[in-house]
Amino acid sequence: MNATRPSEPWGPDMANFFEDNQEIQFRFEHMDLAGIAEMMEDGFKYAAEFDYAPRTASEAVDNYRRVLSSLGQLCAEFIEPRAEGVDRTGARLNEDGSVSYAPGTVECLQKLAQADLMGFTLPYRFGGLNFPNIIYTIATELVSRADAALMNLFGLQGIAETIDAYAGEKIKQQYLPGFAAGKFTGAMVLTEPDAGSDLQAVKVRAYLDEAGQWRVQGVKRFITNGCGEVLLVLARSEPEISDGRGLSLFLVERGPHVVVRRLEDKLGIHGSPTCELQFNDAPAKLIGERQRGLITYVMALMNGARVGIAAQSLGIGEAAYRVARQYAHTRRQFGVAIEELPAVRDMLVEMRLDLDAARALTYETSGVVDRQYGALRKLELDPPDDKDLIKTLRNQERTYKRLAGMLTPMSKYYASEMCNRVANNAIQVLGGSGYMRDYPCERYLRDARITTIYEGTSQLQIVAAVRGVMSGTAEKVVDDLLASQTWPEPLETVVDRLTEARQVLGRIVAYVKTQPGTTYMDLYGRQIVDAAIDVICGGLFLRDAARSPERVARARRWVSTRLPHVKYLCEWVLSGDTGTLSEFPVLAGPPPEQD
Repeated sequence: MNATRPSEPWGPDMANFFEDNQEIQFRFEHMDLAGIAEMMEDGFKYAAEFDYAPRTASEAVDNYRRVLSSLGQLCAEFIEPRAEGVDRTGARLNEDGSVSYAPGTVECLQKLAQADLMGFTLPYRFGGLNFPNIIYTIATELVSRADAALMNLFGLQGIAETIDAYAGEKIKQQYLPGFAAGKFTGAMVLTEPDAGSDLQAVKVRAYLDEAGQWRVQGVKRFITNGCGEVLLVLARSEPEISDGRGLSLFLVERGPHVVVRRLEDKLGIHGSPTCELQFNDAPAKLIGERQRGLITYVMALMNGARVGIAAQSLGIGEAAYRVARQYAHTRRQFGVAIEELPAVRDMLVEMRLDLDAARALTYETSGVVDRQYGALRKLELDPPDDKDLIKTLRNQERTYKRLAGMLTPMSKYYASEMCNRVANNAIQVLGGSGYMRDYPCERYLRDARITTIYEGTSQLQIVAAVRGVMSGTAEKVVDDLLASQTWPEPLETVVDRLTEARQVLGRIVAYVKTQPGTTYMDLYGRQIVDAAIDVICGGLFLRDAARSPERVARARRWVSTRLPHVKYLCEWVLSGDTGTLSEFPVLAGPPPEQD
């Protein structure tokens, strides 16, 4: 394996989903990738043992660019042309209980494995690339733009990360080289028929047999790639404990004791099989310690998966926007290209800003996750002798963990809702043509719909994010952005407007804190989080504008249109109206009678 040279001889004149995206290029150039690389490479000590490991920060960043460029070309030239066929064919459950991917999916997975792209974040010693989360996030967006269903297989590398983080060395050696080589795919086996979002209610049983072998018994549902070779199963190992403390995490291999009972017939992402699984006393291996399955391991796994779904949403949104933008440029009505019509122009501008804001937020989140991991890695693997430096690292780790705790659900929520809006509006721009299968817009909309549901619905992301907003973390993020530099004259008015919006957000938080308990906060969680996202993205856009004069108009547009929105949200929250709770039967009406 060579991390510095693409395995495929792609020509420079070929299409490239990394090189053709100026937004990704801008963010790649302005992120502190050198600093992140130094953390990931532990002072570049791995170069002495692995000839493909970088020796310097600049070499590491060059590796990132080379690999992303290689992947970008693979996505454009090989994966995207097969996406429509994959969608039409889908996965198939065979009579013998095995699952067959669509032929295009098989071909794409083979290409990704040949290009050494299936071990993005795994350590070198297992054959991985040892790349940071932010680079994997970019890669996930590229794959998702080409085929959102394929991302659900490519994006499950978090399974291997979890094994690497928490399993014993024997299990790591047994499975991780296979993940890095593309021989194994995995699945997060969490959901049950009666335990969807409420994972504390998991009933699938894990027990020790007479020989001391762990075994798993029960049914799981809605399992993405449940036909994969390596399954991480959340099961109840302590039958006397009914909540999350009684759950442990187990590795189960695909085999005769695991039956795929059915494949779900879905609206979209047809190339990604969603399975119902029956575990018949399946042999299992305990990951980490008993009783930490949900509390520690699955929560870490879910956080990584949520950033992955945010990146998937970016890819879908980018693909949909590009079709709409090109169509508006070439389609003529009333004697002009429809992009000349004010209503269409405004729609396209809002789609573009929506997409750019989601990307800025998601990439910022990925960078925070990397910095938290870097501080924790330093403390665990190479703690300094200086006690003051240890204290500094611990404070950094706590700060980044707090930020990630708010930004991760924010990113998943905002990006997934964004891609649904953008995909829906892309169909609107194309009109009747968008509704037909002549264009991929209808597929993008079908694929987009799941992003607000799996790995935690939008409502659950709001519940997770609103606590961070109420703690003052969102305001601190904006304050740090505003204080980060002296702003040039063209941005002074924008800074004033954003400062006003931040003050309005403060009013919202202060008012909600006066309400007893958490009921009011939960009732207005969406409005609180939406206001925080508007203000944080304004700060990110401002920072971009300070780096490039070409981005001043974008920052000005975002802040000038979102300030009224934040004020509107503020008035809504400050209304004190609780009719949703007290008058629900009247406002919602009675449930329909069953036939």
